[in-house]
Amino acid sequence: MRLRLDLGYDGSAFSGWARQPGLRTVQGELESALATVLRGRDGVPDPPTLTVAGRTDAGVHAAHQVAHVDLSPAQWASLVGPRRGGHLAALTPEVALARRLNGLAGGAGDVVVRAVTRAPEGFDARFSAIWRRYEYRIADEAAERDPRRRNHTLWHSGVLDGEAMDAASRALTGLHDFAAFCKPRPGSTTIRTLLDYSWSRSDEGVLIGHVRADAFCHSMVRSLVGAAIAVGLGRIDADRVQEVRARAERSNDVAVVPAKGLTLAEIAYPADEELAARAAQTRARREPATSAGGASPAN
Repeated sequence: MRLRLDLGYDGSAFSGWARQPGLRTVQGELESALATVLRGRDGVPDPPTLTVAGRTDAGVHAAHQVAHVDLSPAQWASLVGPRRGGHLAALTPEVALARRLNGLAGGAGDVVVRAVTRAPEGFDARFSAIWRRYEYRIADEAAERDPRRRNHTLWHSGVLDGEAMDAASRALTGLHDFAAFCKPRPGSTTIRTLLDYSWSRSDEGVLIGHVRADAFCHSMVRSLVGAAIAVGLGRIDADRVQEVRARAERSNDVAVVPAKGLTLAEIAYPADEELAARAAQTRARREPATSAGGASPAN
């Protein structure tokens, strides 16, 4: 039984998505909660691991993250069987599991499982996705600075030229080698399709960058933002950004901005009947994940 988990989290107190010994991570909290839910069930093996649509780095947030988990027949039976009592007995197993996970993993209030559903045939949280969209928030001196959003917004000194940032960012879209904006990983491809990249100001004057691609390589989003900030400060122009991309190697013109302004906003999947084909297509052109947690961090 494959289950899909739709969730969100505030990444401020997490050392990223992927479980790491001795560190608090989103995957670690959720898998620990799963272990507790399944503990003590006769014949139930060790709890499985989660596979995620896109691993996030320390301090990065998620408004909408997607993961999947595979349960054995014994594990599923433990959720639907007679041992499930109390107020959870009247709920479907999926809703009951979401509530149990929130009660265990969401105690600090910084991770919420919004829904648990039975995944359609062929669904893979990582490989079936057709695109991911991130948002990055910057409050320069032209913006209102909301202290309630201080852990989700980069406060930047001076005033940035948002129109120049937008123009330079839009010119980067398309199928390219984004090695200049990625931390190198042996054997990994840095060729991506950047579908959209734009900047605009909110009603409060906050600059919000929207970045959407079929997939991202390690540190790509925060490096793209760093390049946009350099344009906004007048240090480089749009032509220079395209030159850096074309060279396909790391440049001093591209800085990796802090994680706290970045949020994974949305993940899209094809129609159910296309999920398996999409997963097979993606696997064919991507190397295997470096861990069970999912794709390499994109931020």
